[in-house]
Amino acid sequence: MTKVSGSAPTVSPWAPLGITVFRVLWFAQLGSNIGTWMQTVGAQWFLVESAAGATIIALVQTASLTPSLLFSLPAGVLSDSLDRRKLLIWGSLASAVIATALTVFTAANGLTPALLLVFTFLLGITAALTAPAWQAIQPELVPREQISAASGLGGVTVNGARAIGPALAGVLLAATGTSVVFGLNALSFVAAVLALLWWRRPAQSGLDDPEPAWAALRAGLRYVTSAHLIRRILLRSALFAFPASALWALLPITAAQMGLGSAGYGFLLGSLGVGAVIGIFVLPLARRKVSDNVILTVSALLYAVGVVAAALLPFGITVVLLALSGVAWIGTLTVLNSALQLTLPQWVRSRGAAAYILVFMGAMAVGSLVWGVVAEGVGTPVALGVTVVLLVLVAASIRFLPLLHGTGTIDRTISLAWPTPTLVFEPEPLDGPVTIMVAYTVGDENISAFREAMKELGYSRRRTGAAHWRFYRSGETAGAYLESFTVSSWSEYRRQQTERLTGRDREYRDAATALATEPPVETHYFPPDIHV
Repeated sequence: MTKVSGSAPTVSPWAPLGITVFRVLWFAQLGSNIGTWMQTVGAQWFLVESAAGATIIALVQTASLTPSLLFSLPAGVLSDSLDRRKLLIWGSLASAVIATALTVFTAANGLTPALLLVFTFLLGITAALTAPAWQAIQPELVPREQISAASGLGGVTVNGARAIGPALAGVLLAATGTSVVFGLNALSFVAAVLALLWWRRPAQSGLDDPEPAWAALRAGLRYVTSAHLIRRILLRSALFAFPASALWALLPITAAQMGLGSAGYGFLLGSLGVGAVIGIFVLPLARRKVSDNVILTVSALLYAVGVVAAALLPFGITVVLLALSGVAWIGTLTVLNSALQLTLPQWVRSRGAAAYILVFMGAMAVGSLVWGVVAEGVGTPVALGVTVVLLVLVAASIRFLPLLHGTGTIDRTISLAWPTPTLVFEPEPLDGPVTIMVAYTVGDENISAFREAMKELGYSRRRTGAAHWRFYRSGETAGAYLESFTVSSWSEYRRQQTERLTGRDREYRDAATALATEPPVETHYFPPDIHV
C-alpha cells in the first residue's frame, strides 16, 4: 500500500489545549456537541416511546444531516466571504432560538413526530451553515505541526460528547423528561455564543474585496473537481459513511429489541463515544507505525465488528465491541479530516471543507434513510448484516483506491513570486473573459517529459481559476507548443496570481518551464470592445 502522509505527529495529541483560545473554543464545542447528542437521544427515544416505525426513527438522522446536502457548499462560500467569527456567533444564536422553541413545545405537550422532525431539520440547517467555519478556523488556532492533533481533538468534541451526552440524556429522560434534555441543548448553544464573543480574532484577510457569491462557489467547485488528492479524500469519506450510518440510525431499534430503556440506549451510544476517546490516545501511536491507508483499512474492519455485535450479540458483549467501533470511527475521521486540512490551501479551505461535509454527511443522511427502509422491510439484523459486508468491501477497496501520495504534505503556502503582466491599457476588475496564451519551445529530447509536466500544470490552472484549459502543438514549427486558459474576469485572474497560487503550483510551473529551451512568452487577450 502507498505510504501516505500525514503521518506521525511528533507532538502530544493534547498539545493544542495548551493554547488558550483553542482551549476555550474547544470546550465550547464540546459542550455544544454534548447538548446535540442529548437532543438526538431525546428525539429518537421520544419516537421509540411513540411506537414509531423503523423508518421514522431513522429519519431523525436523515432530518439532521440532509441540510448538509442542501447548504454545505453555500455555507463554505459564506465562510470564505464573511467574517467566520460573526458567522459562528449568529449561527449559534439561531440554534439556541430553535432549540428553545423545541423545548417549549415539548413542555407544553404539543410535540408530535412530524413537528420533532421539522425542528431537527431546522437545527440541521444551522449546523450545516456553521460547520465549514468551525473546520476552517482550526488552522488559525494552532501551528501547522499541531493541525493533526487539533483534528483529533476536534474528534474528541464529537465523540467525547457521544460518550457523555447519550448517557446523561438517558438518565435525565428517565428522571425528568424530554423537555429538560432539549432545554440543556439550548443552553449549550448559549455557552458557545459566549465563548465566540470572548474570542478576539484577528481581521480575516480578503474581506475588503470579497468574491461575488456565485463566482466564489464556481471557484470552489473547480478546485475540488480538479484536485485529485481532495477528490480521493472525498471518495474515501463517502465509501465509509454510507454503510457506517446504519449503526447510528438503527441502534435505538436494537436497544428496544434488547429490552433496554432510555438509559440502556444511552449506555450503548456512550460506549461508542468512550471508544472514540480511547482512539485519541491510540491513533498517534498507530500513525507513527503504519500509513494512513492501513489505518483506514483496519478502522473499517473494526467498525464492522461493532455492527455485528449490535445485530446478533447480547448487551454486555455489544457494549465492549461498540467501543471498538468508536475507536474505528475516530480513526477514520481523524485521518480524513487532517488530510483535508493539510492539503487544502487557505483561500479555498472553507469551500473544500464544505465539500467534505456535503459528501460525508450527505452519505450519512442518505444511508440512514436507506437502512431504515431496509430494516422496516427485512428486519434490523439483516440490514446490519448487509452493512457488515459493505464495510469489509470498503476495507478491501483501499488496495485500489488509497489516499494518494502527497496527501497532507504538499506545499500549500501562497507563492507571490509571479510576474505582473505589462498591458497597453488598465483593465477594469469585471473586464473579461480573459484568455491567456503561453508559448513554449521545447527540444526533441524533452518533449515526452514536457507533456507530462503540462498535464499537472493544467490541473493547477483549473484549480486556481481557469474555466477552460487547452494545450496545443504547432503544425508548422517543431517543438513549438501553446498553452491556453480562460478566466472569467480580470479580477479573477488577479486573484489567481496573488491569492491562490501555492508553492506546489510554482513547482508545476517551474517543472514545465525548465524543459523549454527559452523562457515562455505569455500574452493576455480581452474581448475587443473593452476600452475602445
